[in-house]
Amino acid sequence: MFEKRTWIRLPRNVVVGHGVLGQTIEAVSELHLTGRPLVVSSPTPHDVAGKRVVEQFEDEGYDPSEIVIDEASFDAVQQVIDHASEIDAGFLLGVGGGKAIDITKMAADDLGLGFVSVPTAASHDGIVSGRGSVPEGDTRHSVAAEPPLAVIADTEVLAEAPWRLTTAGCADIISNYTAVRDWQLAHRLKNVHYSEYAGALSQMTAEMLVESADSIKQGLEESSWIVVKALVSSGVAMSIADSSRPASGAEHLFSHQLDRLVPDGALHGHQVGVGSIMTEYLHSGQKGKWKDARDALAAIGAPTTADELGIDDETVIEALTTAHQIRDRYTVLGDGMSEEAAIEAATVTGVI
Repeated sequence: MFEKRTWIRLPRNVVVGHGVLGQTIEAVSELHLTGRPLVVSSPTPHDVAGKRVVEQFEDEGYDPSEIVIDEASFDAVQQVIDHASEIDAGFLLGVGGGKAIDITKMAADDLGLGFVSVPTAASHDGIVSGRGSVPEGDTRHSVAAEPPLAVIADTEVLAEAPWRLTTAGCADIISNYTAVRDWQLAHRLKNVHYSEYAGALSQMTAEMLVESADSIKQGLEESSWIVVKALVSSGVAMSIADSSRPASGAEHLFSHQLDRLVPDGALHGHQVGVGSIMTEYLHSGQKGKWKDARDALAAIGAPTTADELGIDDETVIEALTTAHQIRDRYTVLGDGMSEEAAIEAATVTGVI
């Protein structure tokens, strides 16, 4: 008898558009969440949107509490857990970019409470995924966490975010190309479970960004609409797969190793974007799609070279040759590549 079971947790509501931040109460009420809301944000997002969310709850007769976290860390997660327990929170809202949303979803998972995602920057696909990423020392941990019950993405707010955050989100999506290739490779060589549905959705999302790259422009609210839809699709693909595999392959290992070698060097999305150029070359050589990825990144103003990342050539090569050590995840990097091969890949693609 076939008894395999898969529990796919997806957002019930995804609200995207101009001015939808003002519909936060409506979106939450449809979820039938009860109790005291806790709004979690970081300093700038708190000023941009967090205060408005708190005021909406106050105007509707709720008794909201709020906490502003300064950094993404496990200590910050514990601060939110402790504060939520102290005020007897009924549900949590994460308002901000990657930092606030990841901290909130991890705290919600620990507490067993519902969580609503309110992104203020389209900087990564964590706005809807069931995974959180937190740095600790010279490494970064990616852990399972509570996915949001709803996503409220106000394109007016997103369009006003620093452009580099939006380009980082685009680059993160474009890197899905190579993440899916690595997942398929691991399936063929290591019998890793592969979901055709999740893989196809992730790949389609990357293709959508590449094809739309010329129309993604700074200050254009329509661009925020395109990017946030892609980020939502990528997060959904991870939820379907119950894994980060649809959006994380060798290019992410490369980025995580850069984080170890050069802490606070460049934005995560920008690093994985550059990594995807090189790993696509490793997958398919000169005739592959690495030029398409590079050109799309360049079109939106994202880095395509080590110099544009602000990282020296030697560090890029070191990261590429040691990235396989980051975690037990089979990718095109295999058990490691030689320095000569890394130099060739980075040179041919113009990264160095």
